[in-house]
Amino acid sequence: MGNIVAIVGRPNVGKSTLFNRLIGEFKAIVDDFSGVTRDRHYGKAEWLDREFTIIDTGGYVHNSSDIFEKAIAEQVKIAIEEADVLLFMVDVQVGITDLDMAFANLIRRTKKPVLLVANKVDTFEKQHDAYEFYKLGLENLFCISSSSGSGSGELLDEIIKLLPTHEIEDVNPADSIPKIAVVGRPNVGKSSLVNALLGEERNIVTEIAGTTRDTVHSHYKSYGNEFLLVDTAGIRRKTKVSEDIEFYSVMRSLRALENCDIVILVIDATIGLDSQDLNLVGLAVKNGKGLVLLVNKWDLIPNKTTNTARDFEKDIKQKLQPFDDIPIVFTSVLEKQRIHRAVEVAMEVFENRTRRISTSQLNDFLQDAISAYPPPSVKGKFVKIKYGTQLPGRNPKFALFCNLPQYISESYKRYLENKMRESWDFKGVPITIYFRKK
Repeated sequence: MGNIVAIVGRPNVGKSTLFNRLIGEFKAIVDDFSGVTRDRHYGKAEWLDREFTIIDTGGYVHNSSDIFEKAIAEQVKIAIEEADVLLFMVDVQVGITDLDMAFANLIRRTKKPVLLVANKVDTFEKQHDAYEFYKLGLENLFCISSSSGSGSGELLDEIIKLLPTHEIEDVNPADSIPKIAVVGRPNVGKSSLVNALLGEERNIVTEIAGTTRDTVHSHYKSYGNEFLLVDTAGIRRKTKVSEDIEFYSVMRSLRALENCDIVILVIDATIGLDSQDLNLVGLAVKNGKGLVLLVNKWDLIPNKTTNTARDFEKDIKQKLQPFDDIPIVFTSVLEKQRIHRAVEVAMEVFENRTRRISTSQLNDFLQDAISAYPPPSVKGKFVKIKYGTQLPGRNPKFALFCNLPQYISESYKRYLENKMRESWDFKGVPITIYFRKK
């Protein structure tokens, strides 16, 4: 299962413009988490009620002035391996270049669905010019203008058709073994954490072939806990791509994030939480995954006092707002400090994610919360929330029925969510509240 769409192609064909349009204009549900920089290269897009993760590979070519083709080729290989659908972009104003040919030669070998996207087609004449791209040996040609948006609807329709259909969600997720993914930037200690967990009890580690050729799920059973570890660190596959290690790590993280229940995000205590980490948090939240934040290398922080961890945590939670109800564990993987605490916390978050609130409990709660602070009236109209119910699925979603759902403000929604968190333990778990017309 997975919904990853990668945009590939040589520089300056308009990959970023298309990316921004796909996650931006079509009611993109990517919030600007505070601290997220503008140079985000992956995000969530939505079309016809289907969501997918989209990645702009162009953001990862570092020396674009003198393109060294080897690095691009490595990147395309990674994208081909990890994505479910590829968008290969070319520029109709320039026509076919040698680099386009080189790209096409790499892409033609894949079994994955590829859509050839000719950009900057804004006149009938240019549509005619675009037919020359059939020489690249790829069939599905789409003519678009990523700056004006023409043609992008047809392209999106086709993407949705090609995405793998999801299996029916387990209504009783408690039956399944939790899948935990360890993600984070390169060199924060992901591999060491996974090795420390698996290395201690080698005899109880069984390899399970993962969903893709590379994702290995290791079965962990120890200290009363049992789960599948979705391996993202690429431990078992030494990659030659040193300059693309960041891109590789991002692709692996996105793939793992799609395939897990709980995300353990590892950050480096000496660096703190940066924009790339916040991006991963944002995607985990949008995908309704449970989340644990692991601050590794805590042993390297000098002159700690009783307040050091508390201040560090406060700083992190400020960056994480509005969703800051996330457990934070301070560890040193090298010193094997509090590694098992991290596992325990992840299992608690899994419990929280599968928590069911009965309709009667929920409605008692709503009555109290609403009478304490009713929804503010809008244009003289009063919003009345009649009743609510929890929806089936793998993560907590609630439907609240009311007379004027369009008048419920974001801040009121947040008020109800915070009240829910006070009443029940949803630590580490995103909650979705839908307001529906009665």
